[in-house]
Amino acid sequence: MRRHVRSTLTVRPSEGTRMVLAVAVADADGVERVSERLDVRTPGGRLPVREVRDHHGGRLHVVDVPAGFPEPSDAVGWEDDDEAPTVAEAGFSTEPPEPGTIRVDYACTVAGREAEPVGDEADLIRYVRPSRYAESDKLFPLAASLFSDVQGMDLLHAVERWVNANIRYVPGFSRGTDGAVDAFLSRQGVCRDFAHLVVALLRARNVPARVAAGYAPGLEPMDFHAVAEAWMDGRWHLLDATRLSDPGTLVRISTGADSSDTAFLSTVRGGLFLDRISVDAALADGGEA
Repeated sequence: MRRHVRSTLTVRPSEGTRMVLAVAVADADGVERVSERLDVRTPGGRLPVREVRDHHGGRLHVVDVPAGFPEPSDAVGWEDDDEAPTVAEAGFSTEPPEPGTIRVDYACTVAGREAEPVGDEADLIRYVRPSRYAESDKLFPLAASLFSDVQGMDLLHAVERWVNANIRYVPGFSRGTDGAVDAFLSRQGVCRDFAHLVVALLRARNVPARVAAGYAPGLEPMDFHAVAEAWMDGRWHLLDATRLSDPGTLVRISTGADSSDTAFLSTVRGGLFLDRISVDAALADGGEA
């Protein structure tokens, strides 16, 4: 299977901000990045990017906004990397970003199919615990009342069906601070809310569960996508309660306890405003690598 994925973020940061990007395809057995390019550009040129390894093959990219930004003096120029596709080959705009903004462009062609993730014993402990956005302790009574007589794979499918039937997908509805309890009370949300609620309900039934974020070919409306991943019968199973994607075609970016571990953009100092975002993911012609 071959897939093309890309994303563009335009942000307005304050000087000295350190921003952390989680937009790159994760390392995974069975998956080859045939071509890949990441550019972070100011109006005056490209900024240096540093890669940091994250859990489960994730790759974070750290960018320091220069002091004195938006002056372009610390940019490193527009030249192309020798081993990466050119700007034109990657399909990036050759126009400089607007004054005061930084544009992040990422593109990757991915071949192959991800091998089954390993079930590390520490993960099977960690991902049963409540977390910031998957408050399984608060939802224990609900999970017990709904799913007390269901076990095994039937439990995974029952939780996925219940969330799909009882939560309405509303683009742009939820806040970044909303968790599984908020999704249950409001009965609506976006993909991360569906994933959080599935994860929390399964953890409340002592099933290890986590959130996986990535690119989803065919998703409508197109965006970064979050799904649940649950451990049962010796393997991890992807569950998309939104029913908006085919989990088998997901291109993984990050994996963690909840969206606090999988955010596509965050800051560890300073601040920024997300101006625009564009995401695309598609199967290549023929679908086979």
